[in-house]
Amino acid sequence: MNKLKVGFDRKNIDPPLGIPVLGYYKPRFASAILSSLYVNVLALSTGEAAVPATKWNPDTGEYEPQACADAGSNENVILMLSIDCCEFKTTESLEYREYISEKTGVPLKNIFLHTTHTHTGPFTTADTELAFEGMDEDMISEYSHFIKVRMADASNAAIKDLKPTKMGFIIGQAPERVAYIRRYKMKDGSTWTCPPINDPNIDHAIGALDQRVNVIRFEREGADSIALVNYGLHPDCLNLDEISADWPGYMADTFEAAYPGVKVIYFNGCQGDVGSTHVWPEGGDMNDTLISFDNEMKSPGMAKFVGRALAGTILQVYDKAEFVDVEDINAITQAIEIPLQVPDPKDIPLARKYKELHDAGRDAEIPYTAMELTTVVAEATRMLNLEHGPESFNMNISGVRLGPVVFVGVPGEPFTDIGRRIKLAGDFRLIMPVCLTNGAEGYFPTTDAYSEGGYEARSSIFRAGIAERLVEGAGKLMAKI
Repeated sequence: MNKLKVGFDRKNIDPPLGIPVLGYYKPRFASAILSSLYVNVLALSTGEAAVPATKWNPDTGEYEPQACADAGSNENVILMLSIDCCEFKTTESLEYREYISEKTGVPLKNIFLHTTHTHTGPFTTADTELAFEGMDEDMISEYSHFIKVRMADASNAAIKDLKPTKMGFIIGQAPERVAYIRRYKMKDGSTWTCPPINDPNIDHAIGALDQRVNVIRFEREGADSIALVNYGLHPDCLNLDEISADWPGYMADTFEAAYPGVKVIYFNGCQGDVGSTHVWPEGGDMNDTLISFDNEMKSPGMAKFVGRALAGTILQVYDKAEFVDVEDINAITQAIEIPLQVPDPKDIPLARKYKELHDAGRDAEIPYTAMELTTVVAEATRMLNLEHGPESFNMNISGVRLGPVVFVGVPGEPFTDIGRRIKLAGDFRLIMPVCLTNGAEGYFPTTDAYSEGGYEARSSIFRAGIAERLVEGAGKLMAKI
């Protein structure tokens, strides 16, 4: 018998202009709002839920949720939040989740906090290797508090909005031209991430796309329906200092305009090695796009194209979702011990030199350009951060089960092949890997990538073998959930 109830809420989280923009190893400050950012929240339950009261705070000018009188009173509720930001570090994500738990009564383990990974979203902490001189740390701190309150506010509104719901699911196929593997073997034997367009040294892409677009359809009694979308692709189509949700925002806008009465919430998949640049453009591939500083096809037109094309995929399959009963739901975490890529001491002097030159704005003195420059700066940053270890640490992955459907949340950016292997590691009708969930620890490359090279493997804090450990941990999580 179906017992599922689903609630939804969406709150605007546009930042103040002038705030630093996160996503690249170069300074950017927000000059405009190209498209708005949001926190989207799903509340899920098969039982009863309590809604805390709100109270006006004259200092913030907001109605802020107050702590539940009965801590843990919403143990039957799971919250799934999707935030239009680049990433939250694990400690930062934990702070947000603890605040949401306090204000909603939902247990910490039941809070699944995901960032879509837009590269035109604001910094939410200055405590990151991507920080640069001239950042207004007070502005960042104030914005962080603002979105924290917004998350709790939207979570409580979603709990209040819980309605009896039928759940269906279906898998679509992304069209051509929206996604490409971005790591290439070059004819000279080297490996490049995002090589120059039409470079005659390009030989072949390393890996294969997973073009499955997972769609869950929530049909709610007396309320808007919800389309949950899961697909692995970098939201990095803009290369601007203007704030934007990138293609996921355009996807939601396009679908919601075409299908009134349905709201879209997006959970990014395994996208660590997937971008939107075609290195051998043909036909109209270059329409409404430019080549960015890192050799990729980027522009507002590119973001709109990708978003609209994927909205079309959802529209093609949404009405034919298969409905299933959901009698129970669950959320758990699974700890994994992760070995780290501690540098060789002999490599530290050069790493320190490159990092100092980059921090001083003297990139021209580093003997690399474009994505190669980004790679050596990221690699140097990783080496210096791990100069004194540790050799390993424990990391949690997160799971949410809705009947025969399961989400596996990873605190970082796994390669698409890892996502494909996770989908084979459990016995569920639909398995959805979700990146950047409850933290952001960097790239999770496949084992071969470490010998091949490229930006992701050289910058990753993880040692080779992380893919196998992650898939094994996902299997254990799904066996328990």
